[in-house]
Amino acid sequence: MLINYKNLRIRNATVKDSHLLALWWNDGKIMAHAGFPYGTGETAENIAERLKQDSDDTGRRLIIEDEGVAIGEMNYRNVGNSVAEIGIKICDFSKQNRGYGKLLLSMLIKELFSMGYKKIILDTNIKNIRAQHVYEKLGFRKVRINVDAWKDQLGESQTSIDYELVKENFVDFTL
Repeated sequence: MLINYKNLRIRNATVKDSHLLALWWNDGKIMAHAGFPYGTGETAENIAERLKQDSDDTGRRLIIEDEGVAIGEMNYRNVGNSVAEIGIKICDFSKQNRGYGKLLLSMLIKELFSMGYKKIILDTNIKNIRAQHVYEKLGFRKVRINVDAWKDQLGESQTSIDYELVKENFVDFTL
């Protein structure tokens, strides 16, 4: 996958990106929202092996670039029945709160619909109000709240929200 829009690019992550992904995934500040305030503890070697398994059919880890510099990651996973599950993380804090999330998600979602997916799903922590706002602007609708669904690294119960989007409800911010 290679998607360009103005200064933004989404591209397939490669084995060469495994060290950068390990750096991000092991940074507790970046990963706290996902329940890993101490980072994931994954090695670049483990990440490289997983990246080798990526395919257009099953899903991919993606790198987000701004002006050619990696600023974060996205991913999609084929969960069957023409449904893709997605995620996004802007890891460079100086690039957050600039409207990039809406644009990057629009870029990815448009591509996934063009690939034949009929529904896009995702989940987010109930505390991540900013993400919920972005998802709802894009046309996602809440389908379920999972109360105390899992515990983070600190042992604290976390609640998540499941969202889904169909093409008819998609609001594309790249238009």
